[in-house]
Amino acid sequence: MSIHFDDPVKQEIWTRLRALNDAWTKGNPDDLAEFFHSDMLAITPTDRLRREGRAACVAGWKEFASATRIHSWEETEPVIHVYGNCAVVAYYFEISFDMGGQTFNTSGRDMFFFVQEGSKWWAVADQFSPYPG
Repeated sequence: MSIHFDDPVKQEIWTRLRALNDAWTKGNPDDLAEFFHSDMLAITPTDRLRREGRAACVAGWKEFASATRIHSWEETEPVIHVYGNCAVVAYYFEISFDMGGQTFNTSGRDMFFFVQEGSKWWAVADQFSPYPG
């Protein structure tokens, strides 16, 4: 499913977010360094403490991608709000993956915060979680 925004700035941010997610779901998670700001923060459902900094965030995504075989990933119903050189992107996701000999089909919500430095939009914060039980 292809999602298109009429606003070119929103489309640029969405395209960047899609490339970010493709990096860890289909490509090389190390490429996330090209998307995560040096001061990136992440709050995840599996880490007690927040992840701080690009290296820690890349390591977290890489750890998951290395421990799984991802079958599919899809974002749905995105909302993007732009505030000058900052933007919030929220969407729902579905993922199917194998881990530890089992197949998991999970869905949830994700919210990224981006900041534009120069001509590039950088992810500076992310919080994601499965849907509440």
